[in-house]
Amino acid sequence: MSENNAHRSGFATLIGRPNVGKSTLMNRLIGQKIAITSNKPQTTRNRIQTVLTLPEGQIVFLDTPGIHKAKNKLGDYMVSVAERTLNEVDVVLWLVEPSTFIGAGERHIIEQLKKTRTPVILVINKTDTVKKEEILKFIDTYRKELDFQEIVPVSALKGDNTDTLVQCILKYLPYGPAFYDEDTITDQPMRQIVAELIREKALRLLSEEIPHGIAVSIESMKERKGLYDIEATIICEKDSHKGIVIGKGGQMLKQIGSKARPEIEDLLERKVNLQLWVKVKKDWRDSDLLLKNFGYHPQDMDIHS
Repeated sequence: MSENNAHRSGFATLIGRPNVGKSTLMNRLIGQKIAITSNKPQTTRNRIQTVLTLPEGQIVFLDTPGIHKAKNKLGDYMVSVAERTLNEVDVVLWLVEPSTFIGAGERHIIEQLKKTRTPVILVINKTDTVKKEEILKFIDTYRKELDFQEIVPVSALKGDNTDTLVQCILKYLPYGPAFYDEDTITDQPMRQIVAELIREKALRLLSEEIPHGIAVSIESMKERKGLYDIEATIICEKDSHKGIVIGKGGQMLKQIGSKARPEIEDLLERKVNLQLWVKVKKDWRDSDLLLKNFGYHPQDMDIHS
């Protein structure tokens, strides 16, 4: 058997309702933090592509926004990104939480999955939160809904059973050479990852009302003498939100910066001088122009481009 005939390479998408742990699982599988995480729904807005290279194959993961009922153009964009990937990949990983109740959100996803010919692996995440003997009940509940190729219970947080999941994924990838060299972890531009790390800290620190209405724009990113100077703007939708993002005496903005800086330094392997600003762009989530300015391009979603 030639090397290409022994080696598998292909695309796997992670889908599911918001907050089921897609980004946490992807970060765990590739062994590095690329996708941001928080306990707020709709944390992931863009499709994020990462690469796991093993001796026997290469898996290109696509972490998609959670499938939810859209309330604005940003929401429409996020849902279209997630649903469009179903027919463009070699295998679909559908993440669910451990439960015997299948709600409206999961029912909607089941209907989408019934329309695709792509193999589907059901991943029951967060198994560390339930008793082991209960997992069979959850498997049985979902098995009745769809003909899954595999059902794999995991804990993305603890790493339980993730090696088994990787081997399951490889079975459904075509034989062929790697798409990326072995050093590649993601196709995301560094500026975009930096912007997302700042947004993650804002999501974690700010109140419930504000996070959906913020974006982060990197104004400049320059390297000098082993140091990066980064200027970034946090965009919010309302004047009242601007004051909350800045905080009393600038304390909230300082806190966002001090939490983001160490992770950006780890990513860039350099010291970072981070300057944050705050601007108001009213209703930017319903503006086609501003959505494009902030990196949300519905038309640019071909995974093979």
